[in-house]
Amino acid sequence: MHLPAALAPFHPRLLSALKGYQRERFARDLGAGITVGIVALPLAMAFAIASGLKPEAGLWTAIIAGLLISLLGGSSVQIGGPAGAFIVIVYGIVERYGLPNLLIATACAGVLMFAMGLLRLGRLVRYVPVSIVVGFTNGIAVLIACSQIKDWLGLDIARMPADFFTQLKVMAQHMESFNAYAFALGTVSVAGLFLWPRLWSNRSPIQAALDLPGLRQAARINARMPGPIVALASMTLFAWALDLPVETIGSRFGAIPQGLPAFALPEFSWETVKLLLTPTLTIALLGAVESLLCARVADQLSHLPRHDPNQELMAQGLANFITPFFGGMPATGTIARTVTNVRSGATSPVAGIVHAATLAVIVLAAAPLALHVPLAVLAGILLYVAWNMGEWKEFVRLGHYSRHHRLLMLGTFFLTVVFDLTVAVQVGLLLACILFVRRMSSLFSVERMVDPDPAVLHYRLYGALFFGAVAKIDLLVQAVENGQSAPEVVLDALQLVHLDSSGLDALRQLHRAVLLRGGTLRLENLQEQPRHTMERAGFDQELETSQPSAHAAI
Repeated sequence: MHLPAALAPFHPRLLSALKGYQRERFARDLGAGITVGIVALPLAMAFAIASGLKPEAGLWTAIIAGLLISLLGGSSVQIGGPAGAFIVIVYGIVERYGLPNLLIATACAGVLMFAMGLLRLGRLVRYVPVSIVVGFTNGIAVLIACSQIKDWLGLDIARMPADFFTQLKVMAQHMESFNAYAFALGTVSVAGLFLWPRLWSNRSPIQAALDLPGLRQAARINARMPGPIVALASMTLFAWALDLPVETIGSRFGAIPQGLPAFALPEFSWETVKLLLTPTLTIALLGAVESLLCARVADQLSHLPRHDPNQELMAQGLANFITPFFGGMPATGTIARTVTNVRSGATSPVAGIVHAATLAVIVLAAAPLALHVPLAVLAGILLYVAWNMGEWKEFVRLGHYSRHHRLLMLGTFFLTVVFDLTVAVQVGLLLACILFVRRMSSLFSVERMVDPDPAVLHYRLYGALFFGAVAKIDLLVQAVENGQSAPEVVLDALQLVHLDSSGLDALRQLHRAVLLRGGTLRLENLQEQPRHTMERAGFDQELETSQPSAHAAI
């Protein structure tokens, strides 16, 4: 289908990657896909449970959305699925609007994301200041960690509220139900996840002690095993063997269905869509930002062709539109699984397809085993994810940045924690615009020049004369009004790089003040953009007709 030039073409990266595809590349993609599929298993369940959903919602989101994003996306190695960034958002939507409305909001967000990609808006996400991204990322990490304290401590709380401070209050009120077994399982899981990669690194004392070839080979195999899977399997087996009194997936949610999910349309109405405008925009914005940031990380780690942001947004949109019809949750690009994919040797989207297939086989074949997984273990895994998700060093380095950066980052962080992500991003972007206008206005200046004729007011303009800087032209107006009669004002615009309608209006006010005193106004050395703005508004003609000679103005 022929699309207008303004619309982005629909061309999945898989089509380009399969040209000249060889058996060697497939072997690498197969190994990477299986590895990522295993890593995704505990994370998908943990993200769903932390979001207030059943574990199968996360599993089938990882399978269906992960498959669609790899099939249709614009990145060679990005892995899609449920993400930690959505935990707080999804939990809040479920609490306020209910599960059916979450599915509708996710599908509507998918339509919006597809439209963003189709209209070539993928690159606009890069204009979100990094201080805002770091602020809300760290805020979400804090909220994820807070949401897992209940299961980590084994507290007996039927339903957790969505508000941060209310969560702390409710947990403090239920501390008498503290479960030492759950706390021990979660703590060992977190500690193990931190220690596991260090145990088998080249600098580990274990490596130095393993002189036998067989033991060295075992160490290399252990180093490749994903930490979350090791924690999930070992702690589950330990809790099951000792019959520890801790809450499990089976005791809270029952059995995970082994069959394929059923296709179901949620009850839909235009009134519901209007009600869900805010959560829809939140899911779409967060999904777009997360997926494109993840794709940029993948570009930096691999030597493959850079991603197509518009195609990636269209794929994310389709995945989020289709997945809710199978009971899934919002999906986006996932940094942890994408990095694992790259480091495991992936060369194309085939690895993402294998990841989805691997996860589907595990779910269909081993779903009954998930009944015994302690929720405290999943909480420990998510605490580890939250720690890795946050960019905590940025707090230490705040003194190296400007006050604007510190204000945006800390403001977005606290608004995310205290209110929600939507408020944080809206206020953060508004504040970023205000600070940008303030900074740009400070770059505009007016300098008084020395003229041989003392009766001539000669000024030089620097920077951009726009709505945020027009107050500095008001000073010239006051100088004209307070000066001698019939002044001659000369503005050297050689360094004036931009002029908007507000700036033009300020020059008109200056011109009127000069005419009222019987004087003249001349602009010299105009650049192309200011000249074009004046000609389009007819201001050049106004200057010419008010001059004593036909060629005196500009």
